[in-house]
Amino acid sequence: MAQSSILEFQCKKMIISHWDQYFSPFRYQFKSILVSSKEELMAEANKISWLKTSPLVVKPDMMFGKRGKHGLVYLKDKQVGDVTLSKAAEWIEHISKAPVTLNSGQNGHITRFIVEPFFHHQESDEYYVSIETKDTDDIIHISLNGGVDIEENWDAVTSISIPVDTNNDDASDLIKETLKKAGKVPPHFLQFIQYLYLFFKDMHFSYIEFNPIIIQKYQVTFLDAVAKLDDTAKFINLGKWQNLEFQESFGMAQVSPEERNIKLLDEESGASLKLTLLNTSAPVWTLVAGGGASVVYADTIASIWGYDALANYGEYSGNPSTEETYIYTKTVLDLMTREKIEQDKVLLIGGAIANFTDVAKTFQGIIQALTEYKDALQSHKVRIYVRRGGPNYKEGLNNIKQTCEQLGLPIKVFGPENHMTEIVAMSKKETAQ
Repeated sequence: MAQSSILEFQCKKMIISHWDQYFSPFRYQFKSILVSSKEELMAEANKISWLKTSPLVVKPDMMFGKRGKHGLVYLKDKQVGDVTLSKAAEWIEHISKAPVTLNSGQNGHITRFIVEPFFHHQESDEYYVSIETKDTDDIIHISLNGGVDIEENWDAVTSISIPVDTNNDDASDLIKETLKKAGKVPPHFLQFIQYLYLFFKDMHFSYIEFNPIIIQKYQVTFLDAVAKLDDTAKFINLGKWQNLEFQESFGMAQVSPEERNIKLLDEESGASLKLTLLNTSAPVWTLVAGGGASVVYADTIASIWGYDALANYGEYSGNPSTEETYIYTKTVLDLMTREKIEQDKVLLIGGAIANFTDVAKTFQGIIQALTEYKDALQSHKVRIYVRRGGPNYKEGLNNIKQTCEQLGLPIKVFGPENHMTEIVAMSKKETAQ
């Protein structure tokens, strides 16, 4: 399962969007905004009255945890619950100026903040609940003692394992029976967990956590939320997810438009399409079929050529369509032929022996892109080396060889009789001549 984190704001917005379907008769007042600057907060305050009339809480919404322990939850100026709009704006401006380093070593600037009304409550009202998918089970964790010290008090947490293929009625019964055995669980909390699990399954979450969550009879307040979605399910959940866009995590470099486009293509496909740019001024570019093969090629290129020679890292695998392979290849070739360098460039088209990927079909997509970029590839003096095996590999190798020869592009092709990475050493030797 491919998991992608979402923002706290996105999680809460998704919940309120489906509240009546999953959580009636409970009530939840959704009052959250997402801003990136002091100026944006003040502009929102001209449209949203509670920003001016309620004490506020401000937190980074950058998909990292333990914000309270990092001193990044602003709910107190002089005493808890006294943060005004102007104080919140000043804090956002202050936190935005300098990079923040977490205990994990992650470093970066805070560029997104979630702002909400401060909620007065007793610590005794704080509960904890999380659900995660592990292998073939969904695991529910609950505690009647939520808050920042939940990990230190994990022995008080009750866990419930539910096989993922359990129907909804049986899952609800299992939750009810387990929690009754666990002791005094407030009935409204038990009922909410049953509803939450159905929401978790139907919306294709892989992880969701509320710590703390306040449930006072039928009134629910989420003070903090963490969530991940199974991003391979995006293509069947566009409506439910309301065209949600996955954001880059804290400390991650901003991705290029090309990397983002391939990520979107991957999310809409049943295949696996990945692209990471390392050094666009480097001479060696890759089109690698298979995640394991991409690691082997990257290590071999780093060993033979040197790490700085590798321009990109990624894969196309899982039997992508001809069109998907064409788009992926076109993206790589476009990036490869933007910047002139002194030495010749190398394109390595490689992979192990495929189990079910139709090599001839995917190579048609590669051939289409090579044909389109013929002039640019010639201008950059690109040498092409191919090694592939699997269903219809002979047809695929013959087609790409004939096409490149007709286009005047230097190419060498090899099947499974040659080791997967032999072309790396060959490319280095021949380019150096």
